[in-house]
Amino acid sequence: MVKYPGGVAIARKQQIKQLKTVKFGKRGMNFEAEINATNAYYLMHGLAVIHKKPTPVQIVKVDYPKRSRAKITEAYFRQASTTDYSGVYQGHYLDFEAKETQNKTSFPLKNFHEHQIVHMENVLKQEGIAFVLLHFSALSRTFLLKASDLIPFFKEKEGQKSIALAFIETKGYELPTNQLPSIPYLDCIQKLIGGDSHF
Repeated sequence: MVKYPGGVAIARKQQIKQLKTVKFGKRGMNFEAEINATNAYYLMHGLAVIHKKPTPVQIVKVDYPKRSRAKITEAYFRQASTTDYSGVYQGHYLDFEAKETQNKTSFPLKNFHEHQIVHMENVLKQEGIAFVLLHFSALSRTFLLKASDLIPFFKEKEGQKSIALAFIETKGYELPTNQLPSIPYLDCIQKLIGGDSHF
């Protein structure tokens, strides 16, 4: 029996049953949950230590309807967040953003913010590895695109509102699906570290 704050308890059998119902390979999990599951897999197998960055939030108002329960009713982002994930793989610093779209032919540039692009530039200046994972949910396709390919595109967009899927297919790397881990982006990173000319 595991007890949580507020006196809620979940039997161990129920937890195991919940874990067994999780499906990988784009079968009901959202994109972020799949990345988190992939990162947990990498950590469990000693391959990498990658974590989602918390978004800094300033809590302004909290209501206490009961002594054991608090409800946040007003909060603000303290500052603009950088990217979604960071960590270490074989001595290399990784920093990446994860984005998803329903579009079938392009990826909207509005999904990226100037401060994220600047952050990825700074990571590259320090010889870190920065990239984005782009998921086309309507197509069930996921790509890794290096920040060094995204940044010039973002800066030179001049009225463009999206990145064509054809550009992503050419410059990026499509990640296979229906396997464990469900988003095997480290395979791509290993090729990058190894000097693969595609990257």
